Amino acid sequence: ESSAALAAAPVYPTRTIRLIVPFPPGGGTDILGRAVGQHLATSLKQSVIVDNRPGGNTVIGSEIAARAAPDGHTLLVQINNLTALPALSPDRKPTVTVNNFAPITLVAVLPHILVVPQHVRASSMPTGGQCRQGVRS
Repeated sequence: ESSAALAAAPVYPTRTIRLIVPFPPGGGTDILGRAVGQHLATSLKQSVIVDNRPGGNTVIGSEIAARAAPDGHTLLVQINNLTALPALSPDRKPTVTVNNFAPITLVAVLPHILVVPQHVRASSMPTGGQCRQGVRS
């Protein structure tokens, strides 16, 4: 393309950005999505609408994002389950897969921990199963 064509091209974003979160409001991914949306709005100087579309183990929101115009104005906050969906439903062909999307950036790494009530005397997994009189449960 010529430099004149590039100079005439509109600067992204040209309108409101839709940030789809395929989880209900109030959960961890929603909170993270809202923080990302706020950062994008500030840095891009453009409105960002967080659109919660829960259901179907994130399939509903993912399908909406996959069908959106490929103009960069619809983004999806997704966890890694898109790669696992085919294995979770082997009898059903998935409508969306990781191949429907282009990754932009890693937003966060969210470690998960296993906990027990404070009165349980456990400091590790081997001792955690010993709840009563040395019997593993």
